[in-house]
Amino acid sequence: MPGRGASVAGASAHARYRRLRAEYRQERVLARIVLAGVAGAMTAGVFDWLTGLAAALAALLLHSFYLRVKPDPVTHWRRGAAAERRTGRRLSRLDPAYFHVLHDRALPIPAHANLDHLVIGLTGVYAIVSRRWPVLTRLRAVDERLWVGPRPMTRLLVTARDAARTVAERLSEDLGHRVEVHAVVAVHGARLPRTGFTFDGVTVQRAGRARRLVERQPAVLTTAQVTAIAAAAERILPPMIDVWGKTGTLRD
Repeated sequence: MPGRGASVAGASAHARYRRLRAEYRQERVLARIVLAGVAGAMTAGVFDWLTGLAAALAALLLHSFYLRVKPDPVTHWRRGAAAERRTGRRLSRLDPAYFHVLHDRALPIPAHANLDHLVIGLTGVYAIVSRRWPVLTRLRAVDERLWVGPRPMTRLLVTARDAARTVAERLSEDLGHRVEVHAVVAVHGARLPRTGFTFDGVTVQRAGRARRLVERQPAVLTTAQVTAIAAAAERILPPMIDVWGKTGTLRD
């Protein structure tokens, strides 16, 4: 049976994060120096130089913490990459004798889109999208809509369904028979029912239970079918980081 795949979970998201961090590094360093200098000088003028030094160091630490948590593209990509890696670690516990796992694979439609994880096993084929929200955020289904806190989650559901449909179409075309692919959203941080839920064709589950979700479904494929589907997926879905290396671009 094929191996687990050459790509690494969150590879392209982490590459995007590093690229953005490099672009903003000079701006961040300058802001940090100015903030620390102002805080230290003002405090030293009121008290003494030792207290001023302590204030400058405190300003540096506070600014570093602020940059880690503020909602900007750098933070978004860093957290996204971390969520994908955590999901990848959990999926790596699937028995390799029965499950084949691919990470961070490029999708042909739309251009520069990627699928975070693809699991192919005896229980079926699963296109898994990893997402992270703040710990106190609540996911719920109300009035036939799925909500993330106060906002509807329409776009994410469409993204997950489109990814599953694209993979199913490409695999079916390559193998010459219909391949069903299940859309799954692996949730990090946010609150939702322990057993998760299925909404509008997409299964929403805690990332910590993603492996169980896949393992505990009834077997629908044979080992030979899993091997054939996995080999086809390797052929038609290249690692996103390789595609980015050729085009020099990643989706925002």
